[in-house]
Amino acid sequence: MTFLKRLRDASIAAGLVAGAAFGTMLITVPPASAESPQPAGTSEETNAMLARMSKTLLSPQFSFRSQTMRAYVGPNGELLHVAFDSKIVVRRPDRLAVDVTGDSGSTKLFYDGKTLVAYNPDEKKYSSIPVPGKIDEMVDAAESRLGADFPLADLLTDNPEKSILSGVTSGGQIDVATIGGVKCRHFFFNESPDIDLELWVEDNDRALLRRVYVTYRSLPGHPTFSAELSDWDFSIHPADAEFVFTPPAGVTKVEPGTVSQTPLK
Repeated sequence: MTFLKRLRDASIAAGLVAGAAFGTMLITVPPASAESPQPAGTSEETNAMLARMSKTLLSPQFSFRSQTMRAYVGPNGELLHVAFDSKIVVRRPDRLAVDVTGDSGSTKLFYDGKTLVAYNPDEKKYSSIPVPGKIDEMVDAAESRLGADFPLADLLTDNPEKSILSGVTSGGQIDVATIGGVKCRHFFFNESPDIDLELWVEDNDRALLRRVYVTYRSLPGHPTFSAELSDWDFSIHPADAEFVFTPPAGVTKVEPGTVSQTPLK
């Protein structure tokens, strides 16, 4: 699943549940555009900037925070919003921990390279499935089998640059901005004719992503998705225990896909 299609699916899901707890659902969407790691409509300089970001994101271990806001169309056609705050810890190739709180509740996700656990502390329920492999395989399983919503997961793939640019037909740098005291390059991309994507990327050797803004032109009301990424930390050394779930007292194990979930990013 491409970066833009993943975000589009998440936006449709937000509209269907109208701000309620996010659970498992089936969504029909238009097919994604053919994948191309370097779209003909983007410059070499743009591709080089995203390649530096990709290299940074392939670091063995890191953590960051994500504050997201989604707009969706309500039952009377009104444009509504829902917000979430997440902490993500990554240890490549096969460890991930996510802690998210937001308007529709809380979700914690643990992956130790063998087992994927989704835990809802509000409901005191969790479910688990075996998923041997790497983070890429885990994300696919989380979405398809647990009903988890992972709109920014392509930042964690084995090739973030390819994942982000997949489906993009044109785009490039349009401006500069300062975010959190750091100079950033502001990029605009188009996945014609459906989606506009804006990225703010640090103008330095790390080229870290600091802001995302997506507009869905083909959906009613032209809903949007935005994310502010901060607190990037590449000096962490997370222990194995950080990716393993130990059920607290009074917590019940339920069937996969039945734990209510908030978006994981």
